[in-house]
Amino acid sequence: MFCSCPAGLGGASELAFIKEPSDVIAVRDRPLMLDCQVEGEGPITVTWRRNGVPVTLGSRAAVLDNGTLLIRNFQKRRDGDESDAGEYDCAAQNRYGLLISRKAHVQLASLPKFHTHPESMSVDEGGVARFHCAVSGVPEANITWERNRTTLSADDNRYTLLPNGILHITAVRRADGGGYRCVAKNIANTRYSQEAQLSVTVAANRLYKEPVILSGPQNLTLNVHQTAILECIATGNPRPIVSWSRLDGRSIGVEGIQVLGSGNLIISDVSLQHSGVYVCSANRPGTRMRRTALGRLVVQAPPEFLQWPQSVSKPVGSSAVFTCQAQGVPDPHLIWLKNGKILTPGDNVKLTNNNSTLAVTRITAEAEAIYQCIAENSAGTNQASARLAVSQSAELPEAPQDLQATPLSSSSIRIAWKQPEPRVTDGIIGYVLHIRKLGEPDSSELQEAVSKDTFQHDFTSLEASTTFSIYVKAYSPLGASQQSRSVISTTHGAVPTMPSFFTKVLNSTAMQVFWDLPAKPGRVEGYTLSHRRLPQLEYTHEERFPAHINTHTISNLEAAAVYEIQLIAFNGNGDSIGNKRLVSLAETEKSGKDATAGQSLCNCRQDGEGSLTGIVVGIHIGIACIIFCALFLMFGYRHSFFCHKGSAGIWSLPGGQTADKDMELTPQAGAERQMAVPQCQVMIEPQPLCPVDTGMGAGTNTGMGARTNTGMGTGTNTGMGARTNTGMGTGTNTGMGTGTNTDTNAGTNTGMGTGTNTGMGARTNTGMGAGTNTWMGTGPNTDTNAGTNIDTNAGTNNDTNIGTNAGTSTGTNNDTNIGTNTVTNTGTGTSTNIGMGTGTNTDMGTG
Repeated sequence: MFCSCPAGLGGASELAFIKEPSDVIAVRDRPLMLDCQVEGEGPITVTWRRNGVPVTLGSRAAVLDNGTLLIRNFQKRRDGDESDAGEYDCAAQNRYGLLISRKAHVQLASLPKFHTHPESMSVDEGGVARFHCAVSGVPEANITWERNRTTLSADDNRYTLLPNGILHITAVRRADGGGYRCVAKNIANTRYSQEAQLSVTVAANRLYKEPVILSGPQNLTLNVHQTAILECIATGNPRPIVSWSRLDGRSIGVEGIQVLGSGNLIISDVSLQHSGVYVCSANRPGTRMRRTALGRLVVQAPPEFLQWPQSVSKPVGSSAVFTCQAQGVPDPHLIWLKNGKILTPGDNVKLTNNNSTLAVTRITAEAEAIYQCIAENSAGTNQASARLAVSQSAELPEAPQDLQATPLSSSSIRIAWKQPEPRVTDGIIGYVLHIRKLGEPDSSELQEAVSKDTFQHDFTSLEASTTFSIYVKAYSPLGASQQSRSVISTTHGAVPTMPSFFTKVLNSTAMQVFWDLPAKPGRVEGYTLSHRRLPQLEYTHEERFPAHINTHTISNLEAAAVYEIQLIAFNGNGDSIGNKRLVSLAETEKSGKDATAGQSLCNCRQDGEGSLTGIVVGIHIGIACIIFCALFLMFGYRHSFFCHKGSAGIWSLPGGQTADKDMELTPQAGAERQMAVPQCQVMIEPQPLCPVDTGMGAGTNTGMGARTNTGMGTGTNTGMGARTNTGMGTGTNTGMGTGTNTDTNAGTNTGMGTGTNTGMGARTNTGMGAGTNTWMGTGPNTDTNAGTNIDTNAGTNNDTNIGTNAGTSTGTNNDTNIGTNTVTNTGTGTSTNIGMGTGTNTDMGTG
């Protein structure tokens, strides 16, 4: 059962398999040999197991010096199911641990009776005949066919013999009639099926028959390198044409592809790329009529390793990580063995990433072993191994000292460390530098190795403005030292961006600060959090935090005080702009008092409440009155405007007369064709005693056309035409029209006060103050533009306009509503109406 192999077999110190046992088919009463060759530091002992049970050595079985298992007479006992067949594996062991090989599937060669026999059939002359037989042989039997106990000749291309026991006969003749049987043969036995009769009938007429697929492809599941047979036999009159395609549209290819008979597809040495759904099509010649049949081919692959675990040497108390990645179809399942026994997770053994990563923590002397990764799927198994050596700290080199990092540019950093003493250097074989972005997990670090005589190294191709964490390990033949002190360094570039944060008041003397970590690791080296109590000018408390911390609680604060919090992010290039926020601790205390005592938060004097309330009520009543009066005038003016708009033709004053009250307007000659429409008499309404030019409305200003300014009433300002400005009353200002500038206000122009109206195209109405122009609601106000324009009112109102006052609104006209209503007309003529009685109306036109 045990075999002592020579020391140092293979000349290598690591225990490993040179040759593992493979699947094999054994013949009864014949010898069988299973290989198991290993290398590594001796002495090495090899043992064998069948189905997990040690193989009994003796007269029937022995282990040779090279580890091979010899079974002298392979057999299956007739008195039961016990047999030498099964799953075999070998185990190799030396002083470092034990290694288990892959499992080899050993089968006994056999050939039982047929489970499917060919069936008799009758076929028309010229038709297609198909016979099928099946037997489960180990190994797979070779099947041939006989007609009338004579082997069929393969030279006749009308006969197609498929390896899976199918016989096709096309263009059947009378001579093809007779008895057919199949013959199966392998290393274990030879079998004959039952005989089936083929009867050939003579068809009276060769009638048209649509294509029919007698037998289509079957679903197959094969391992790589096997042969796929996709059957497709069709009949019809005329004889259909058989073709193949893939359902996914991909090409079937030509390498290893052949067609047997009239349309059977054979794929030799299948690979994963051959998996898919295959479509057999039977087409009637010269037409698009076709019949199809589908079959799915699934190709499996045993596991193959993409990454193997690596042997390591670790001191007591440290950790080791083994990684094992395998691929296969279907996806393989991974299990780990420790010295040949299944490893289960525990306190110091962690399995992650679907068992692809094994971590051994807090290493002890008992952790020293050979660890194996076993990958299994339905297509097979595979194994990879690594050794964990546990060393004493004194045997390993010391960690590198005095590590320093210096940024050289925006993409490079230089690392230097102290050169150890010569006695220490002699035991070192090299250094490994570890670098990662600050904030990244340890698994993302990069490593670069240098020689034992190197004590300075430059990292290049780094990201700008990024902070890195770097450390170094020294390696000896026994393993790695402890890691050096980690250093932080930032490549040249910009400082971090201003961090964002928010606060949460916990109680009257404490608050919690939260801030957002950067989206990309390495952007920040740390944070500085400081606070001061207002009205102090300097920050008295400052704390620094590493890049992975994003919260802090500030306690022992003064109750009911206001504090300013400042957060700054920094890296090797400097500090970011500080983000500041004021936090009041009085809010929590005050809200608690309000909830219990129900006291008012207002500290106003009680004796002033009555007068303030009276003022507010008076303002609201006044505004309501103004709104009511404005609405009344607006609806009255719109009534006359709609009447004007509804009349046909273009209205003008006959004979160049001045438009007085109750004057009827007549249409111009250009509108005579529309006189059939009833005329509308337009009345110029008398002005009410309300103030003129009050805002709180909207205005439309159209340059080179008409302009309407509606405050609490309606106003029209037309440059190069007619202009009507209606505030709380109605007024007409016409420039570049009839040469007349007339303000008809029924004697009223009150903007909550008085104003000044100055000619030369400029007019200013200023309310809420004292001025020269006061219209108390009596007397007419007429501007005559035939030279000097004088407004005669109860006060003094002089508009001096030379010639005709023309408000030419060209260029840009802008309406600006300021306060209640402000309209600004900017162009050649500019008009500003400020509501609540305050406005500026400027016409910069000369006639």
